[in-house]
Amino acid sequence: MGAATARRLAAEGAHVVVPDRDSGTGEAVARELGGSFVLADVTSEDEVRTAVELAVANGPLRVCIHCAGVGWAERTVSRSGAPHSLETFRKIVEINLIGTFNVLRLTAAGIARADPGDDGERGVIVNTASVAAYDGQVGQAAYSASKGGVVSMTLPIARELARYGIRVMAIAPGPADTPMLAQLPDTIREALEAQIPFPQRLARPEEFAALVGHIVENPYLNGEVIRLDGGLRMPPR
Repeated sequence: MGAATARRLAAEGAHVVVPDRDSGTGEAVARELGGSFVLADVTSEDEVRTAVELAVANGPLRVCIHCAGVGWAERTVSRSGAPHSLETFRKIVEINLIGTFNVLRLTAAGIARADPGDDGERGVIVNTASVAAYDGQVGQAAYSASKGGVVSMTLPIARELARYGIRVMAIAPGPADTPMLAQLPDTIREALEAQIPFPQRLARPEEFAALVGHIVENPYLNGEVIRLDGGLRMPPR
């Protein structure tokens, strides 16, 4: 979804800075788009700061789209009676929630340095939540908690950053045709698709990118989380 969004923004004339832990994929996308690549882990203050400073130097910095995240499934108490790993829970929250906030806070400071437009807007930050924040399934305690945090901080941060003319939004995708779900067996992918009312298929990365494009272009969208799920409401299992 991040690559599709980068392509859409570049097509609109943006200089795209691609921070990624995967140098191969990140460099390839940046090279394709004539952008810049930074090797960065979203949980690292120094590495994210480097990416932000590069974006400011090529700027002004106006838009941040955060798509980094990891999935996990583990029961709070397993069938054998073992408790959920605290280390794993902490790691998922660290990447999905703390990593998101780390990127947001540093990017917001960078955007705040830009001159405002005629309407006072300086820029917009779009984070990626998940339908699991609302419809968490069995085994998704860590993942749902991390994405629920992304949902919950959207409005208060939008209120805080309003004084700088910075909007904050989030998208909560349902199952999408991404590398994460590509690892699942076809039978599980087909079962997921069968639960989606319409269109009865996985979301396409380009549809996520299209929604990002509209959020960037529509200055009255702020402090809200938009579900992108084809009407899906996840069952317990």
